[in-house]
Amino acid sequence: MGEMSRAVHEPPTFLRRYVFSTDHKVIGIQYLITAMFMAIAGGGLVALMRMQLAWPGTKWAWLGRIFPDGMESGVMKPEFYLSLMTMHGTIMVFFVVSLGLLGGFGNFLIPLQIGARDMAFPVLNMLSYWTIVPACLVMLGSFWVEGGAAAAGWTAYPPLSAVRTALPGSQWGQTLWILGMALFIASFTMGGLNYVTTIFDQRTKGMSMMRMPLTIWTMFIASAIGLLAFPPLLAAAVLLLFDRHGGTSFFLPSGLYFGNQLLPNSGGTPLLWQHLFWFLGHPEVYVLILPALGITLDLLPVFTRKPLFGYRLTVYCLYAIAALSMIVWGHHMYVSGMSPYVGEFFAIGTLAITVPSTIIGVNMIASLWGGTLRFPTPMLFVIGAIVFFGTGGFGGIFLGNATSDIQLHDTYFVVGHFHLMIGGVTLMAMFAGVYYWFPKMFGRMMSERLGKVHFWLTFPAFYAIFLAMHYQGLAGMPRRYYAFDKYEYLQWLQGSHLHVSLAAFLLFGAQFLFLYNFFRSVFRGRKAADNPWNAATLEWSSPTPAPHGNWGEHLPEVHRWPYDYSVPGATGDCTPQTTPASVAPVTF
Repeated sequence: MGEMSRAVHEPPTFLRRYVFSTDHKVIGIQYLITAMFMAIAGGGLVALMRMQLAWPGTKWAWLGRIFPDGMESGVMKPEFYLSLMTMHGTIMVFFVVSLGLLGGFGNFLIPLQIGARDMAFPVLNMLSYWTIVPACLVMLGSFWVEGGAAAAGWTAYPPLSAVRTALPGSQWGQTLWILGMALFIASFTMGGLNYVTTIFDQRTKGMSMMRMPLTIWTMFIASAIGLLAFPPLLAAAVLLLFDRHGGTSFFLPSGLYFGNQLLPNSGGTPLLWQHLFWFLGHPEVYVLILPALGITLDLLPVFTRKPLFGYRLTVYCLYAIAALSMIVWGHHMYVSGMSPYVGEFFAIGTLAITVPSTIIGVNMIASLWGGTLRFPTPMLFVIGAIVFFGTGGFGGIFLGNATSDIQLHDTYFVVGHFHLMIGGVTLMAMFAGVYYWFPKMFGRMMSERLGKVHFWLTFPAFYAIFLAMHYQGLAGMPRRYYAFDKYEYLQWLQGSHLHVSLAAFLLFGAQFLFLYNFFRSVFRGRKAADNPWNAATLEWSSPTPAPHGNWGEHLPEVHRWPYDYSVPGATGDCTPQTTPASVAPVTF
């Protein structure tokens, strides 16, 4: 009786139902919309950066009125460019991709795809979202404090992040950056504990671990990685606050001069911060990539009408990636004076992680082979994610090897590789997921015509930007510089900055078409059927949109894996997970 009551009785007030909701679906949508808002902010920052790189020294009077300190008389200051770069990286990595993939799709899909009514801890779930909101406000608000936003890079390397007089952004902006990251880590920890517990404890009858969709597998493994890797960064952030405001020297060595003044600090080392940051920073790559791959793998069978290739092997590869991701952080530090023997260890681990990653890529391509392919908007973005995964992964081989990385480190080659993987793969997968699960969220379909235009504006523009950056890096162009026209050996590449900037403006503008399609379709989209894609996974067995409690009086019972398509002896080309063996053969 208690289970049925929870299923049918929704919260009575608007605030409890849609604002301070404990319903995992509402919280997932809140995360997604927050990620969209932060993406506009992060994209706007990079638009300002690209204006400076394409037309260095140009006077933009209207921007001077908006940012009187950072663009005095309309000309961008180098320290303001560093703030833009720092906040763009921080926002996009932690407050867009993490929020969208783990917060948005994780919250929305986990109970639906495992047959649960909600998360294991609904109130903790609500608290995780209302912890991330002040984190976003703190990050964005740092632009309006004395000295402006943080400017030490999204990696916050000391001494720039540890000495308040190092540069303008090292003042209160850097402190707010640390506080915002601490709130983000607290939110992620609450969410990660909830995800792991829910997947372990709340699965419906028949939903064994090896019958879970790969989206759930990747959310589970990504959450476990994050729970292990985020605490060291939180500890490092606390130590950094002590260095900044308590006079300690965890990250500050002796002999540092700032403004012709010798600092009293001694005994610390910036390398300690690098180790603690990258112990989280590299596993974080897989915290983001794995859910994107899970969404990609889940959607492939729907639009090929054939079973996914290599499901069990893919699960084992996900475990291998998770384990290896925890021991390769040092490949970010080859130029830090690291012993070549230690560097060799990290290089071997880094190259080893390409093996399970390549197997997953081959499984995705094999899943296309022999299928009855259909290309609605979600499938276009799925193909885009696969292409970016292959292209970006190939570039990672060069950066994982110490010999080649020493030459390419801190160049635009790194920027191109990183964005293809953490920008391209994840954003393509998020777009695919939004177009695909939008009817489950709102009971309506997004416009196919606008969706395809969105894809054909986004995909080529992304390639035009970040493939070009690989060539800029091979030419020796360093990253983080705000003007390259002053360097004779780089002047011949100035035209490439104009090309990249124009493509960036196109990419940024195309996302407003997506936002228009999204919000218009919430109210005016075509009504969706209960299973508009004719998919087999469990979430499509509930009504569309899913009600409070997800199912009625009884939870569904699972009889098979989630990829039974074109099963011999079945009546159709899709056999849902709830179909018993007496109706269609169980193949897995």
